[in-house]
Parts: sequence; C-alpha cells; structure tokens
Amino acid sequence: MGLNKEDRADRHLSRGTLGAADITFMVVAVAAPVAVVVATMPLAFALGNGPGVAGTYVLVAVAMTLLALGYVKLVPRIPNAGAFYAIIAASFGRVWGLAAAYVALLSYMCLCAATLGALAFFTSDLLARSAGITVSWAVCAMLALVVLTALSFYRLTLTASILGVALAAEVLLILVLDISILVQNGGSLPIVAVSPGAVFAPGFGIATIYAFNSCIGFEGTAIYQEEARDRERTIPRATYAFIVVVAVFYVFTAWCLTAAAGAASVKEVAGRDPGHFVFSVARDHLGQTAETILACLVITSAFAAVLGIFNNSARYLFALSRDGVLPQRFAQVHPKYGSPFAAGLPIVIVMVIVVLGFWLAGLDPLLSLATALTGIGSVGLMALLALTGFAIPVFFRNQKSQKLSTTFLPAIGGIMITFATVFSVLNYSALTGSTSPLINSLPLLLVVAGLVGAGQALWLKAKRPNDYDRIGNTVMV
Repeated sequence: MGLNKEDRADRHLSRGTLGAADITFMVVAVAAPVAVVVATMPLAFALGNGPGVAGTYVLVAVAMTLLALGYVKLVPRIPNAGAFYAIIAASFGRVWGLAAAYVALLSYMCLCAATLGALAFFTSDLLARSAGITVSWAVCAMLALVVLTALSFYRLTLTASILGVALAAEVLLILVLDISILVQNGGSLPIVAVSPGAVFAPGFGIATIYAFNSCIGFEGTAIYQEEARDRERTIPRATYAFIVVVAVFYVFTAWCLTAAAGAASVKEVAGRDPGHFVFSVARDHLGQTAETILACLVITSAFAAVLGIFNNSARYLFALSRDGVLPQRFAQVHPKYGSPFAAGLPIVIVMVIVVLGFWLAGLDPLLSLATALTGIGSVGLMALLALTGFAIPVFFRNQKSQKLSTTFLPAIGGIMITFATVFSVLNYSALTGSTSPLINSLPLLLVVAGLVGAGQALWLKAKRPNDYDRIGNTVMV
C-alpha cells in the first residue's frame, strides 16, 4: 500500500532535475578521491600487499562491474530514495529490508560524523599553519554544519555544481601528479604491480578493505534516481562512470605511486609516514606549491564527501518516513525546491551532539572521532553492497529472468564483496588504525541496528499491517 493521493502531493522529491553528470559528481564526491589517495591508499601500501595495491583495485573494479550489470537493470524498477533498503525488501522481504535500512542509516550517519571530524581537523590545522590563526576544530565543524543545513534546503543541482568544481580540481591535480611520475619514469610503469604474485601476496586481505572502502558512494546512483532525468538512461551512465573512476583513476594513481617510490620499496616508504607519503611525492615531482594546493584540496574533498554523505543520510531518513516507518513529519519536502529538508534537520542535530560530545570530552577529531566511526560506516555499507549482490539475482529469478547479467554475474560480484567484508571484520583494527577494544567492537552496533529494524518490521506486521505493506514499497513514478 502506498501513500494516498493527498500525501503524494507534497511527499515526492524534485523530479527531473539531475542528469548523469550531476549524479556522478554526487557519488564520486562521497568516495572523496583526494582523501582516498592521500589517506587511504598509503595505508593499503603500508599494511597491505605493497606493490600489489594497483592490481587489487583492478579486482575491486571487476567485482563492482559484475554487480553493476544487474544493478542498473534493477534500479529503474524500484524508484525509491532508500536504494539498498528497497532492493533488499523487494528481493528478500520487508523484514530484511527494514533491517538493511537501519544498518544503512547508521552507516551513513557514522561516516558523515567521521568525515566531518576529519574536515574540521584539517581546516583548523591549515588555518594554524598557513595563517597563524587558532580556531577550535569544533567551531570549524559547526560552521560546516551551518553550510550543510543551508544547502539542504535547495535542489541538488546546486550541490552537484559545488561538488563538480571541487571534484574537478582534486582529480586534475592528482592526474597531473600521475602524469609527472609517468614522464619521469620514462613512460613506463612496473608490471609487477598487476602481477598475481604481487596482488595475492601477504596483506592482500587488508588491501581489499581499503580498496572497497573507496567505493562507498556506489549506492548514490540509486538514491538520487527519483530526482533524475530519464532514470533508465541516467542511472546506468552514472553507475558506470563511477566504476570507471575506480577502474582508471585509482588503479592508475596507485600504479604511479608505486613507480614513484619503487615497487620493491613502496611498502616500506609508505609505512614510514603514511599520512605524508603522497604529500612528499607531490613535493618531489611538482614542487612545494603543489603540496600546499594538495593540502587545501584535502579540505575541499572532505567537505564534498560530508555534503554527499549528508544528502544520502537525509534521503534514507526521508524514504523511511514516507514509508511510515519513522515519523511522517520527516517526509515533508521543501514546497519550492522539492528537497527533503525536514529529514536533514534531525541529522544535523545528531551531528551537533556528536561534535559537542567529542569536544567536551577533549578527544581528537581525527584520531578519535574519525577513527571510531569510519570503520563502522564502511563495514556496514560493504555488507549491504554484498547483500545487494545476492538480492539482484533473487529479484530477477522471481521475474522469470535467466540472463547471466542479472543472475549469475551479480552474484559473483556479491561473493567477492562478501569476502572483502569478512576481511574487514577480521582486520577491523587495521581499518580503524586503533587498538582500542571499544572502538574495535563498534561493528556490533550494526548487528543491533539490523535487529531493531527486523524487530520493528515484525511488530508492524502484527500490529499495523498497512504500514508493514509500505516498507520499501512507496514508489514515486
């Protein structure tokens, strides 16, 4: 059962406003390319399989492509802003769907808070180093939240334009660095980086964690489809464009960084100082100015990621409210811009509470806030990505489809992502960079969230069957 006609009138998002480029900017911004290259990739080199990191990204691209073959055909059939939530509900049932929705919402909100902490840290640090201005990281975080709140009232085209500029700048600089390395290496790259011996060397499991962690924006192509123009063409284009970034940009950059440090020594060089590894390479190949620009782009990249993750969180909360699972007041949209502004406000409140809590406790925004919450968000979304890989063939088999692209191949992608998720849990301390038992037990919250969602679904089935029937089923055509 969907919403009645009166409810539908003011509970749909702004339609036909986003093109393939807009959605691509949104999902790639969530992946934060510069942040991945500067902060994540060096850890993959240092803690993972060293020179085999580039080859690991190739395998990740293969897994994501296999999943996408069925994903892009399924998504237009379920135009719901709660992407994984609606897909899993349609394939495995509403109990599984609501459990997945709560895991997704918790994961996105954790990633939003974690990225906000990192953004505040780097902003405060840059002001202190470049201008001698001392500003508390909490103040920087609050100012960022003011901007996020303001942008949440407008159509996503404004956000997409901002993200497009930031994304183009960061990708351009990294590609200039890559080409500089390639030129200085005589136009050749070490073939060992994509050899099976290097890829499947000790540390491969840890490297897959960081590589798949770079793909957390994937779901966004479905989250924004309700606001897309001609979604049957726009969503596939945006999805495959996202995969191209993973397959080309990350593979090429990892390969070039391997060449810059030397295939035989990249693991050791990155391990000596992972946080400054890429900065050092940039300074050596492009000069001090490039290093400074890179430091600034880390901040814009982090802000773009916060903005994208915030929008994902708001649309999930909106979808759950519109389906009758959460209070319907959060399903209100802006009368002029069609944005889910009401769903964004509780997320802002949660972010304020988290920032104030860590600040009052005297905890570091990078080493405590970002570390504690990045891991839980990443593991949660990887688990949902894997489950979606199995949901796709189930859905199409129920539709009597036997095509390889909608059954067997997405399942293979799901199996590959499942292994990566298991590796993530088994090596969780490497993902968080922390030895704290409390931080490394946080994935249990994902289980709790899933159980709460499943429990609520069962309660709705028994007490409010009409609302139960709406779980994942409010399709706005």
